[in-house]
Amino acid sequence: MNAVEPALQERRERVFLVLAGTFLCAMTLLNVIGITRFVQLGPMALAVGTLPYPLTFLCTDLICELYGRARANFLVTVGLGLNFLILGVLLLGNSLPSVPSESMPPWQILQLAAPVHMPNGEMVENSVGLYQLIYATTSGAVFASMLAYVAAQYCDVQLFHFWKRVTKGKHLWIRNNFSTLISQMVDSLTVITVTFGAAFLRGEMALATMAALVASNYLFKASVALLDTGPFYGCVYALRRYLRLAPGEYAAASQKSAG
Repeated sequence: MNAVEPALQERRERVFLVLAGTFLCAMTLLNVIGITRFVQLGPMALAVGTLPYPLTFLCTDLICELYGRARANFLVTVGLGLNFLILGVLLLGNSLPSVPSESMPPWQILQLAAPVHMPNGEMVENSVGLYQLIYATTSGAVFASMLAYVAAQYCDVQLFHFWKRVTKGKHLWIRNNFSTLISQMVDSLTVITVTFGAAFLRGEMALATMAALVASNYLFKASVALLDTGPFYGCVYALRRYLRLAPGEYAAASQKSAG
């Protein structure tokens, strides 16, 4: 082993840390801001939590390409654990008793001008606790995103390597786009139907509205997936040079070279 090997290995681990950190940050943002607001982006009506989510697929595809399937699956598993942690903290915060009303800061209680139907099916009148509102708009979305996350991210990793085998390691754009486009459809269908399924069953949301949300969700994610083909190629080219990877070689020491 030559003298530069430890420094090169540290460089490779730092790049993995940046990609993993970006992935986990985008995933956490999805859960924290979730469905707290919907924005209009052209013809698309999107929950703000959707905006950073395509970054997760770009990061897993880069890790698949540079570090191999084992590292990508490991990261997806860590992300699933963080989803459980987020849900656990939400449940804990909701179950603990509040401080006495005289000790409560004034911004913790919001006065309502009209009754409001919460996403969890509860209807509140007159006033609502700030945390109660946050919990109602995030806990269900976190659970939905966990199901969508497991289905879509593992699907993305498996499809990426499937297309890599089919194309014999060539045509990077095929495995990048086809893995992401299919997994994004799985994600969009799962997260919308689980998040708003209860409201639909109670008759509070029309099927056309749910279909529009799924379509908007997928259109945004698919558009970003197609637009990131150029940046994906650029990142792979630049990072392979920076990490000194030979064609077909992975940066993870435990991962065999791609055949």
